[in-house]
Amino acid sequence: MTVGASGADGAHGADLPGTGVPGTGVPGAGAPGAGAGGRGAGGGGVRARVRTRDGWAVQHAVLTVTDMTGNQVLRAEADDEGFVRSAEPLPAGPYTVIATAVGYAPAASTAMVTASGRADLGTLVLARQGGVELPPPGAWTIDPMHSTVAASAQHLGMTSVHGRFTEFGGRIEIAQDSEKSSVEAVIKAESINTGNDMRDQHLRSGDFLNIETYPDITYRSTGVDVAGPDRWTVHGQLGMHGVVRDVDLDLTYLGTGPDPWGGVRASFRATAELRRSDFAMNYNQVLQAGIAAVGTTLRVDLDIQAVQGESLPF
Repeated sequence: MTVGASGADGAHGADLPGTGVPGTGVPGAGAPGAGAGGRGAGGGGVRARVRTRDGWAVQHAVLTVTDMTGNQVLRAEADDEGFVRSAEPLPAGPYTVIATAVGYAPAASTAMVTASGRADLGTLVLARQGGVELPPPGAWTIDPMHSTVAASAQHLGMTSVHGRFTEFGGRIEIAQDSEKSSVEAVIKAESINTGNDMRDQHLRSGDFLNIETYPDITYRSTGVDVAGPDRWTVHGQLGMHGVVRDVDLDLTYLGTGPDPWGGVRASFRATAELRRSDFAMNYNQVLQAGIAAVGTTLRVDLDIQAVQGESLPF
C-alpha cells in the first residue's frame, strides 16, 4: 500500500483574489500592496509563490500570463525561494496564468488584474508529473535512508518534544484495485532518538517502550478506504509495548518518479494520533499546578519513500 500525497491540488487549487472563481490553485490575496508571502509592497505587476504539495519551494518555476485572446503578456521566473515578482503593471482585466516547472504537471488558473495594474496570486501548488496516477501495481520496499518515522508529545503543557526512530523497514503492496493494497512495517523500538541520551534511555525503559521485552513495533494494514483522488485512510493494527490496537493512518500520495540508481520511487506522507494509555504506557509526573510533564497523546508523522521491487538498490 502507499504511505503519502498526490498532485491533484496542482490542478485544482483555491480561489484567485478578486475573482471568486473556484478551482484556480490560488488562495485569496491579502491587503493591497502586501505581495506574495508578505514581500514586495507597492507597484503593479504579478506576485506569486510556487510550492510543492508538501510546502517546498519550486525553484525556477516559470509563470506565463496570457490575455483572453491568448497573447502572452508576461513571462517571469521564480527565484531560489519560489517567489515570482514582476514590476510591470498590466491593464485591468482577466488573464490566464500557467505555472510550469521541470518534473511537475502544469497548473493553470484565472487571474483578475485590478485597476492598480497588479494581481497578488498567493501560493500556486504544483504536483509532481504523473502525481495523480498511482504507482504501478506490485511490491514496493520502504527505503529507511530516505524516509522518516517521527513522533512528538507535549511537554509541560507548552512545547512539544520531537523524536524519531532510525531503524525500520517495510513492504508495500500496490493492488490493481487501490483499496486492496496493503502495508507491513517493523520499527526497532531501541532506535528512538530525541536528541537527548538521558531522555532516550528513559523512553527505552519499562516506563515507556520497554525494549528488553518488546523490541519491535509493528504495523499491518487491514483495509484501505479512498478519501480523495490522492488521499486514503489506511486501517491497520499497531503492535507496541505488548499491546495491539486498531490505528488509522491519514495517507497522502506525493507522486512517483525515477531515482539516480535506475529504479522507480513512490513517496507518501501519513499521520496518526495515539494515546499512550491505549498501549499501557501510563507513566507520568504531575507537577504542582496539575499539569502533566509528558502529554498523553502522541502525534505520529511518516514521510516515506518506497522503491519498486522486493529489495533496495544498495
